[in-house]
Amino acid sequence: MHRWADVPTRSIFAGGVDFAYRELGAHHGGTPVVFLVHLAAVLDNWDPRIMDGIAATHHVIAFDNRGVGASSGSPSDSVEQMADDAIAFIKAMGFGQVDLFGLSMGGMIAQDIVLKEPLLVRKMILAGTGPAGGEGISAVARVAHYDLLRGLFTGQDPKQFLFFTRTPGGIEAGKAFLARLKERSENRDKEITIAAYLAQLRAVKTWGRKQPADLSVVKQPVLIVNGDDDRMVPTANSRELAWRLPNSTLIIYPDAGHGGVFQFHADFVPKAVEFLGR
Repeated sequence: MHRWADVPTRSIFAGGVDFAYRELGAHHGGTPVVFLVHLAAVLDNWDPRIMDGIAATHHVIAFDNRGVGASSGSPSDSVEQMADDAIAFIKAMGFGQVDLFGLSMGGMIAQDIVLKEPLLVRKMILAGTGPAGGEGISAVARVAHYDLLRGLFTGQDPKQFLFFTRTPGGIEAGKAFLARLKERSENRDKEITIAAYLAQLRAVKTWGRKQPADLSVVKQPVLIVNGDDDRMVPTANSRELAWRLPNSTLIIYPDAGHGGVFQFHADFVPKAVEFLGR
């Protein structure tokens, strides 16, 4: 049995793109859980504890967006295009219905998918994300650039600042998370290019300036998760989503930021598994 740290990377052609993907737990059957990744991320940015934890009982799949990591094509600068690509990928995999796990930008993509193809989605987990036009979302680039500079000047990974609070608990959680991301030592994914990163920043900025969508039409069960001090996608957006989505449950972790699901993975994974298993 593979773990996220050693599962092979495969490829599938859909919509003119060779999508790189990894999957675990296919033998479980049931509704697959498709993971939609955050800004600037590739396959190696998923926390192994979350992937292995959910794959212990569910079929999980994560893939690189077009032009990112090992996927071919030109990177997209539109959340809507990334949603179309995700739909093409899901259908090429032969899945008639899926659960979606969307983190940050991935949560924005998930919202667009469920509005475009409601019958394709059974349940959603939305972590560290917000609705179109949400508070502070259009300023993500400014926050990201600032923390990239903080990382450069302090010799630290910017994710330590972007995803975690600067309290002792947040700092230690960030170090542990970054160590987990290094558990895969062979056949790692390609890092995102600067061009792809800038395209994604444009996509998120546009999402933050859009008119809000009518999420009251989304009847699927939704689990919304965040930390209480998210600087990238302010925590108020998670509360706004919970208000807008009629069949939602909200979890806010204390002393946690954008990476609350990583920091509290030991609590989050059982809750996610229970939610998906209902």
